[in-house]
Amino acid sequence: MKPFDICLVEPFFAGSHARWAKELQAASAHNIDLLTLSGSHWKWRMHGGAITLAHRFLEQRKRYDLILASDMLDLTTFLALTRNATAATPTALYFHENQLAYPWSPKDADRENGRDLHYAFINYASALAADTLYFNSDYNRRSFLSALPRFLERYPDHQNESTVASITEKSEVLPLGIDLKRFDEYKPKIPSKNSEPLILWNHRWEYDKNPFGFLRAIYALAEKKLPFKLALLGEAFKDEPPYFKEAKEKLSDRIVQYGRAESFDEYAKRLWQADISLVTSNQDFFGGSVVEAAYCDCHLVLPNRLAYPEHFDDRSLFYDTDEEALQLMTELIESGSWRTSPRVADSLRRYDWSEMARIYDAAFSQSSKPEK
Repeated sequence: MKPFDICLVEPFFAGSHARWAKELQAASAHNIDLLTLSGSHWKWRMHGGAITLAHRFLEQRKRYDLILASDMLDLTTFLALTRNATAATPTALYFHENQLAYPWSPKDADRENGRDLHYAFINYASALAADTLYFNSDYNRRSFLSALPRFLERYPDHQNESTVASITEKSEVLPLGIDLKRFDEYKPKIPSKNSEPLILWNHRWEYDKNPFGFLRAIYALAEKKLPFKLALLGEAFKDEPPYFKEAKEKLSDRIVQYGRAESFDEYAKRLWQADISLVTSNQDFFGGSVVEAAYCDCHLVLPNRLAYPEHFDDRSLFYDTDEEALQLMTELIESGSWRTSPRVADSLRRYDWSEMARIYDAAFSQSSKPEK
């Protein structure tokens, strides 16, 4: 397969977006250049990032076989400003998330003031402009496409309902690639023998991950006087969320780590030490942190929603209500089954770049064909 020259355009180069881009660049047989902005001020990145990146793109004076943009880019503005150089270049849009299904923070004034439609419109217009749309999960794809008709109905006329079909036709699932094998070197040769189960949180400390639901369950376990320890990992925060601060005080004798792991070494070791991952998220378009925890032999207690059912066939892992989640956690701890290996790691190797790279490369080769 002849390698293609690909420009990956990412206005929000941080967190999972940055990891995915860098790992894809390293794993792909294609030549991938990264054109990025720092991962801050996400709303301004969606509004104005395309302008800055379009200027930088033109300064490179390089032609590409494919432009691959993330869902954070206003692709229509980018292509308009670079049209002399990109008019014949195939384009693909990768949806890590989508603004039509992303829950807004209750503290965000834009929603209250009726200014919450434009970010979804950027996703919509960009999807119209792109030749191919990749979604990191089928849940992400379905949530976007099913929300489009209702979204367009909110406009007074010329709602262009027919565009939903054209967007659907060029949409496909391209799962997130993850460097899972990187965790292998930290796997203990002798399985850890915690005297009490270590419960893990390894997500962002934000509203959409539903920390309130997680902590309610943890407090209920503590009230039952069940034995457990707690590792509260996740992304760094500027202001300590009050609900985590409260948990630090109430559960101080149970918490073994509070806050972000300072290095990947520390993060990987902690995942291998953990025994149970209770997930309560209200939004997760793929669930990379969940896949990582499961790969490191954590027992999972998962909500029966979002992208999680795509990853795991065992229905006994899932709950539908908070009461069921608490029951599953209680049974895991009281039975001692948390000490056994859940044996799901092998099924998750399909997401490692050793498997995904060839799938991505084949998809990009198809997207790079001139007739696209």
